[in-house]
Amino acid sequence: MHGFLNINKPSGITSFDVIRRLKKCFPKGTRIGHLGTLDPMATGVLPVAVGQATRIIPYLEKGEKEYIASMTLGAVSDTQDAWGNIIDGQPGSVSREQLEGVLPLFRGTIWQEPPMFSAVHYEGVRLYELARQGKTVSREKRPVEIKSLELLEFEDRDRYPVAKLKVVCSRGTYIRTLCHDIGQELGTGAYLSALTRTRSGEFTLSQATDLDEALDSWSSLLMPLDYPLQDWPLVVLTTPQDVRGMENGQTITVNTRLPAGLVRVYRPDNTLLAIAQVQRRGDKDYLKPERVFHIQ
Repeated sequence: MHGFLNINKPSGITSFDVIRRLKKCFPKGTRIGHLGTLDPMATGVLPVAVGQATRIIPYLEKGEKEYIASMTLGAVSDTQDAWGNIIDGQPGSVSREQLEGVLPLFRGTIWQEPPMFSAVHYEGVRLYELARQGKTVSREKRPVEIKSLELLEFEDRDRYPVAKLKVVCSRGTYIRTLCHDIGQELGTGAYLSALTRTRSGEFTLSQATDLDEALDSWSSLLMPLDYPLQDWPLVVLTTPQDVRGMENGQTITVNTRLPAGLVRVYRPDNTLLAIAQVQRRGDKDYLKPERVFHIQ
């Protein structure tokens, strides 16, 4: 039982709640982890790694994310989303044209200040723990990349216009902070009122499964261990000596010229054996294993 589940997380529960419920389906001691936390209010793609797949998570964390976000203008929230305390800004004072005019400022590499209601550590304490105590501390801004920011819809309501945005971004981007900052730039205020993650790396919403269905049918829904690595170069070992060497963590020689970086390595029966780093010495390439998968 090793592989990935693509869960469509429902609103109202945490990402850890999803893991806790899924754990009951597997034998005691099975390792389970998720890739990329979603806030409780958010829905959408939550990749879940099972068994040996948890050892692949560090190689996937840099994958880009895609979201559909609803942003309410004319008010602000202390949590930057609809679950916080909402305070009027300047209701009804922004048009579609004004919004489209500021969006270019938020494309490319931008700097974000982590929100107080977040899991970022400050002197060993989570920021949200301080926020619940009514405390605010200075936070260092972090660079994130907004690869695409598109206005899909604009509802020009009397008091609080609502914009639907499509965002493609790097890991670590706070969509609620993006909405908040757009509102500040407009001078009206804004907060995130709904959020769905439609893609996380290779995992898409069209392939995702509702949590209740996954709890009932997880064995038929489990994706292969190498599912998120399909774009990586691959090597298939052909000799028992090379397979044993790789299984024992030894660096081995390969005759095929390989691109620099990480590759996926397979046994002769096409089962994933390892993730390895390509090393070039003179006219020869070598494979140094970083993760070896011993699948029973």
